[in-house]
Amino acid sequence: MVRLLDFMLNDWKDKASVDRAKVGFFGFSFGGYTGLVLAGAKPDFGRFASVCKDKTGPCGQLHNDETPPGPPHDARIRAAVIVDPPSEVFTQDNLAAINIPLQFWRSELGGGGVGPSGTARVANSLPGKPDIHIVPAGHFAFLAPCSPQFAANSPRLCTDPPGFDRTAFHRDFDASVVRFFREHLVRDGESR
Repeated sequence: MVRLLDFMLNDWKDKASVDRAKVGFFGFSFGGYTGLVLAGAKPDFGRFASVCKDKTGPCGQLHNDETPPGPPHDARIRAAVIVDPPSEVFTQDNLAAINIPLQFWRSELGGGGVGPSGTARVANSLPGKPDIHIVPAGHFAFLAPCSPQFAANSPRLCTDPPGFDRTAFHRDFDASVVRFFREHLVRDGESR
């Protein structure tokens, strides 16, 4: 993400169309993890090692105390929408450095490796006064509504609890995200 922002702000042919003072970030799932880190959180990989059972690959490295270098914070991001991130590596202490406006969405049912108790803990540990939303569905409800063909091929990604209308949810979800970014990144009197 840092390299992408570098490119967009410095080398892209249309860089003049991007206002450096109005960079927002939206991240779902591991993208939400990325957004928390870019906003200033410092992940505690030792916490992840305690739940990481595999002794090879990244888990093996963590068990051998080979932690990755600290991921970069990017002060160019001025507001972020974080959606159902994996939460094992975050604590109240390592989230305390976040000082930008946040909108935080979490699912009540979790899924896809994201636990609802972990996202609840992160939501309650965020500094300041984040705009927190709890959705009465699973992790994949944040994905766009599924076509009938896609739902038939990937029911795990497309099945929601009885009574949950993903299409209606996305109308409200999308509008809320847009309002949040307008509130925090657009000054009064500017075009929206």
